[in-house]
Amino acid sequence: MRHGHSQANQQGLIISSPERGINEFGLSESGERQLAQAVAEWGWPTPTKIVHSDFLRTTQTAARVASAFKLEMAADKRLRERYFGEFDGQADEHYPDVWALDSRDAEHGHYQVEAVSSVAARMSAVIEALEQQDEGETILLVSHGDPLQILLTALANKPLTQHREQPALLPASITQIGRT
Repeated sequence: MRHGHSQANQQGLIISSPERGINEFGLSESGERQLAQAVAEWGWPTPTKIVHSDFLRTTQTAARVASAFKLEMAADKRLRERYFGEFDGQADEHYPDVWALDSRDAEHGHYQVEAVSSVAARMSAVIEALEQQDEGETILLVSHGDPLQILLTALANKPLTQHREQPALLPASITQIGRT
């Protein structure tokens, strides 16, 4: 699940560092409404466990779902937003610049941006660990748009340079992976 619409989305900002994202830039009013609707109209298998990024917007998203299903939550730093380096705290108009570089090289670190390959490795490691530990669980992962698109690309065994070719993940959207 991608987090609901956030204050960073509302302000058009890139918030990718733990220093900014853990305690600031939670859900916007629109995000709160999205989560209320998502929970009220839940059409997915009921989760038995929720694992989320420790950023405020993902923690708040996970908390809404956890409350609805009376579940505990566990934070996992590996589910954090992709770090956008020099663009952290700046206007989101810089995303396309990074994505253009990504499409040519999944290993690039221009502008001190976290490499796509690094994001794929940490996100995939979460899935692998959960599959080994939690047989029979229905786990809801709550993370961020870019890392989730990168994870979906990796799980589809596509070149990581193609992560922006994945359909856009809307705020509060859910994508089912794994066994059904």
